[in-house]
Amino acid sequence: MFDWSWFLVILGAGLVLVEVLLGGFAGFDLVLIGSTFLIGGAVGLMSHNPITGSITASALCLAYIAVGRRLLRKKMGKSPNTKSNVDAFVGKQGVAQSRIASHEAGMVKMGDEVWRALPVAGAGPFESGALVTVDGVDGVTLLVR
Repeated sequence: MFDWSWFLVILGAGLVLVEVLLGGFAGFDLVLIGSTFLIGGAVGLMSHNPITGSITASALCLAYIAVGRRLLRKKMGKSPNTKSNVDAFVGKQGVAQSRIASHEAGMVKMGDEVWRALPVAGAGPFESGALVTVDGVDGVTLLVR
C-alpha cells in the first residue's frame, strides 16, 4: 500500500531541489515550503500515521505562508519601497552627452553609464554638457528636465 508520508518526503525534496537547481528563482520560498513537506513526511513516517504527517505539513506550510514569509522577507531586507534599476535614477542629476530636444533623443551620463534621454513636456532643449535631472522613466528612456 502507498504511504503518503513518503509522497510528502519526495515532494518536499523535489521542491528544494528545484529551487537549488534554478538558483533561487522563487526567493527561497520553495526551499521552505519543501522543508515543511519534508518535516511532515518525517513526522508521518515516525508516527506510522500519514494523516498526522499531512496535518503537520499543512499546518507548517500555512504558518509559513501566513506569517513566516513576511518575517523572512523583512529579515532579508526586501522592501517593496526600495527602488532599483532605472527607477533609482528618478530625482538624480546627470550630464547631457549630446543635444536632447523634443522628438530628438539624446544621451545622458548617469554615473558610469550612458542612457537615452528625452525632455519632459515643456522642458529643454538641453545642449551637450548641460546638467539635467531625471524626472521619470519610459521603458529604457530617461525623461529629463
